Amino acid sequence: MQHSVITFGEAMIRLSPPNFQRLEQSRSLEVKVGGAELNTAVALCRLGRSAAWVSRLTANPLGRLIVNQAREAGVGTEHVLWTENDRIGLYFLEFGAAPRASSVLYDRKSSAIAGIKPGQVHWNQIFTGARWFHVTGITPALSPTAAATTREALLAARAANLQVSIDLNYRAKLWSQDEAHQWMHEFMSFCDVLITTEEDTEKVLRITGANYEEAAHKLTQAYPNLKVVAITLRENPLVWRNSWTAIAYAQGKLYKTRTYELEIVDRLGAGDSFAAGLIHGLLDGDVQLGLDFGVAASALKHSIPGDFDWVTREEVEALIKGGGLRISR
Repeated sequence: MQHSVITFGEAMIRLSPPNFQRLEQSRSLEVKVGGAELNTAVALCRLGRSAAWVSRLTANPLGRLIVNQAREAGVGTEHVLWTENDRIGLYFLEFGAAPRASSVLYDRKSSAIAGIKPGQVHWNQIFTGARWFHVTGITPALSPTAAATTREALLAARAANLQVSIDLNYRAKLWSQDEAHQWMHEFMSFCDVLITTEEDTEKVLRITGANYEEAAHKLTQAYPNLKVVAITLRENPLVWRNSWTAIAYAQGKLYKTRTYELEIVDRLGAGDSFAAGLIHGLLDGDVQLGLDFGVAASALKHSIPGDFDWVTREEVEALIKGGGLRISR
């Protein structure tokens, strides 16, 4: 089956103590599934797009749990590789409350996708009929072979004339800034659409600006192949209350959208939902639509438990048009 959008990356089992408990005190954990590129594929499917996710999973109940949840959301999983070896990555999420921030503890070393190698994925076949390829900076951070496979995917996507989006998504717990710069600087030559924050831009690509518009302009100068730069902007007055918006920069023009005041239920996966909304609009050739959809979809994601964004296109459109908080009857 052909899909419009292909994503590539790891998904993990997420384990969270209930009721704001610490891991050390909890005697039960809530199980959910999440991973940046899978989250984006799920959100795209919810917006009415056809998306498939490429990964490598362990052939055990945890691997099947991940695939089953991806399929439930409509994501194509026919290109997932299976192995009897290695393991499924885990991450533990503690929900905080001011003054204690939420925190993540990874247990993902030697996970199945860390063992992926160039030549194992049939990219030419997967990209047949596709229009878009999306990956984040998390995937190459998992292992040298995962980074090499990411390069292989980007080369194949460019050869197939796909649009390529990369979310920098820097994770200090996975690799150093120098390691991230080495790989992501190279990958920028394949990138059409960059999704980032001002902080990640400085840490990974070593580009700064007096403001986000200047930073975006410098990115397009450093990497002339970039067609769109999107920068998400979050203000954190409280753990559970944020302001959320983003800007886009394309062909010398700055695009802005509404700022949302958020009451946060779960912020994990919000950036991935932004990527999905942006891609959704750009598939129709509309930067402003992509920015509006990205920020609105991710704003709604903050209100939903788990990594997946279980909203519909109609709900996103209603929010963009100014939908309020009255009960929908």
